[in-house]
Amino acid sequence: VEVKIEVVIPEKERSKEEMSPNGKASPLIYKVNGTARHYHLEEHPIASNPYHNPKDVVEASVCHVKDLENGQMREVDLGCGKALLIKESGEFHAVGHKCPHYGAPLVKGVLSKGRVRCPWHGACFNIGTGDIEDFPGLDSLPRFQVKIEKEKVYIRASKQALQTQRRTKMMAKCISLSNYNLSSTNVLIIGAGAAGLVCAETLRQEGFSDRIVMCTMDRHLPYDRPKLSKSMDSHPEQIALRPKEFFRTYDIEVLTEMQVAAVDIKNKTAVFKDGFKMEYNKLLIATGNTPKALSCKGKEVENVFNIRTPEDANRVVKLATSKNVVIVGASFLGMEVAAYLAERAHSVSLVELEEVPFKKFFGERVGRAVMKMFESNRVKFYMQTEVSELREQEGKLKEVVLKSGKVLRADVCVVGVGAVPATGFLKQSGINIDSKGFIVVNKMMQTNIPGVFAAGDAVTFPLALRNNKKVNVPHWQMAHMHGRIAALNMLAHGMEISTVPYLWTAMFGKSIRYAGHGEGFDDVVIQGDLDELKFVAFYTKSDEVVAVASMNYDPIVSKVAEVLAAGRAIRKRDVEEVD
Repeated sequence: VEVKIEVVIPEKERSKEEMSPNGKASPLIYKVNGTARHYHLEEHPIASNPYHNPKDVVEASVCHVKDLENGQMREVDLGCGKALLIKESGEFHAVGHKCPHYGAPLVKGVLSKGRVRCPWHGACFNIGTGDIEDFPGLDSLPRFQVKIEKEKVYIRASKQALQTQRRTKMMAKCISLSNYNLSSTNVLIIGAGAAGLVCAETLRQEGFSDRIVMCTMDRHLPYDRPKLSKSMDSHPEQIALRPKEFFRTYDIEVLTEMQVAAVDIKNKTAVFKDGFKMEYNKLLIATGNTPKALSCKGKEVENVFNIRTPEDANRVVKLATSKNVVIVGASFLGMEVAAYLAERAHSVSLVELEEVPFKKFFGERVGRAVMKMFESNRVKFYMQTEVSELREQEGKLKEVVLKSGKVLRADVCVVGVGAVPATGFLKQSGINIDSKGFIVVNKMMQTNIPGVFAAGDAVTFPLALRNNKKVNVPHWQMAHMHGRIAALNMLAHGMEISTVPYLWTAMFGKSIRYAGHGEGFDDVVIQGDLDELKFVAFYTKSDEVVAVASMNYDPIVSKVAEVLAAGRAIRKRDVEEVD
């Protein structure tokens, strides 16, 4: 199918991508051995009149029926808050106007076949129900009643929903938690990142009311990990994905600072490092990855960091303020940390083996444009070299010596040279692991062992977009979707993954958005102006567009993601500008 992509450079985006905590999530009955069992739900299904308190309700005329064409969206004001009014196939729908993830204005997003996609990070919401259908984020949109009277469109809404702009779907609770044996659980989730949390929440949303235990090596409840490098002085409670009460309310147990040392698949038991054992019925492995360390001389000196926790990030900011920072690796983490510290530190130096940052991911031309932006913000690059030694004074880092012979002054060093899957504990388990250490799963996130699922950064899975090629996509949105698919298949829904990868990076107040899977691209078609950092780059392989990246060009990446999600091919000729 030939698809023409219309590219319109938007007016300057005024909304700031501010931080937002996450809020609420779906239906109910869970079948065990063919018998439907009903569970206690925290919220009841919406009755025909969902507004119990008349004082909480507002109703307003928002436009004439002819004001909106099919396929159009409009932000409308109800006096005490706004809603997004949508017209599709002759019908009007009204939902929350802000994406619950980071508050993006959905009116600037993409409407396609019954759902709206966020212009910033690609989350998708059903326009009829408000339910979240693709990620990132955990909450759905509130849905408002629409009625037509005398050619006028009215919206009836709860004032509270208009103000919060988010809705957590209905969730089951656990039945008779007190009867459980401490050392056995129905579902055990190893890892408490996005994949683990979404898996647990999806189980509860689907009415599952048995025991769920998540365990993590971290000392915190699940948090917004991308913020560690983008907003480094965030405290754990500021970036928590859910408050403590949420886990109590929905009976999701989280064991912190607990490391699994081995999995015994024969006896369906996880063995913890401290000797504690826990039996499970279904298992999700979502352990993510472990950062690679430097292997040079002096690597054990003080003030050298991999950023794994909020404490690491906070400590680096403290140590770096008005001091000299060296970052090793122009990875996403390395570049984001460099951008964050540039105005706080006395100097920021970045050491990288490649000649251009992001060359393999965004291509040389985009990489150079990004590099230029960094250089104009006082970041100094040392390319095509690596670290040969870290020198100390009184045990603390003093200098970083490069193989080129250059010596850099350094009070703190951040290492961002990649990561390896955290799967070492599975070596003798019988679970299929590939030569790079990734857990191999099918489209249902199942491993080769019945009842054992895996998700997130530690897996390779078949990507529908690339003819089911087994890939590893270590990004936040994908981890969410993996967790959801794993949960649905623990409940025997037979659901296959088909999402389009979507990611973003933020540096110096600017974002690069990216959708697709560009591995192995052989050409880049660029429209717009790289020098002005206002561009879209289409990554092609043979004649087909396999990925897209943009800066200051919303909502083009979300548009392309919707086309790819519909299974339609975009040809190179469709995106090449006509002279």
